[in-house]
Formats: sequence, structure tokens, C-alpha cells
Amino acid sequence: MDSGLFIVCFILGMSMSFGSVIEAFPHRSECATYSNTSCERCLKNVSCLWCFVDNSCKDYPTTRILPIHSCPLSKARWGVCWVNFEALIIAMATMAGLILLSITLCCCCCCRRNWCKDCCRNSNEDERWEQERRARLEKQESRKAERRARSDQIRRKYGLLNGDTAYSQLI
Repeated sequence: MDSGLFIVCFILGMSMSFGSVIEAFPHRSECATYSNTSCERCLKNVSCLWCFVDNSCKDYPTTRILPIHSCPLSKARWGVCWVNFEALIIAMATMAGLILLSITLCCCCCCRRNWCKDCCRNSNEDERWEQERRARLEKQESRKAERRARSDQIRRKYGLLNGDTAYSQLI
């Protein structure tokens, strides 16, 4: 499951950077020069934001998460021209939610499995101990019966089984 999630994130990241060359250290004043050109040209600079409302290229506000209010999120583009900023935020939030949900479910399943193993193991051990206790009691009863049988046999041999009064007082 984690490898599938990694593949989806990798594909999403590659598709965002597909077709655009991002400069390593762009100059902040370059974004305004790309206004009224094309979205692709503006977004070659990673610090720029394209707004389709007025076809302007603006500096992305790095101090805030969401861009400026003059450009609605559905009309703003950052990274690639074919994904609006609103869809990008929704997709990232959904991915984060799915990751958190899968981690939570995995933790719950693992904890429950371990709890069930302990629970089942304890009941199995209790059942095994009960069986061993019954077996010991049965052995004890059988030994007691064997001792009685031997004692009765010895008493019969010497004629003490019928309750001879002379010997019964000594006992």
C-alpha cells in the first residue's frame, strides 16, 4: 500500500514539473516582466504565479500559503498551467487525508491483531492448563483406586476384609 502511495505522489510531482523548467534561484522582480505573455513562460520561474483574470504574472507570496486575493484560486496557476491552484490544494489535502487515514487504519489493525493474539493465546493457555489439571486429577484418582485395590487384595489374603473384630480394634 505504501509503494502505491509513493508511486501516486511521484507521478503527481512529475506531472507538475512536466514541460516546465524551474530556475534554481530566481529574481523576485522578473515575474512582472512576464505579464501579458503566456502562462508557460511565466511559470518557468518557480516564484511566479499566473493569474488568468488579467493575464498577469505575479510574485508568489512566500510568506503566505494561499496567493493574493486579487486572483481567485480557480483562476490562479502555479507550477503548471493545466492545474488550477484550487484543484492543487484539494488534491494535496485529499492525499494528506488518505495518508493519515491509511496510517491510522494500519496502526488500528496492527494493534487489534496483537490484542487478539494475546487474547486468544491467553484463552488457549487457560484451556490447556484446565486440560492438564483434569488429566492430573484423573491420574490421581486412578492411582488412589489402584492403592485401594492392592490394599483390599492384601486384606483378602489375610482375611481382614470382612471386618474381623480382633484386628479392627488395632487399626
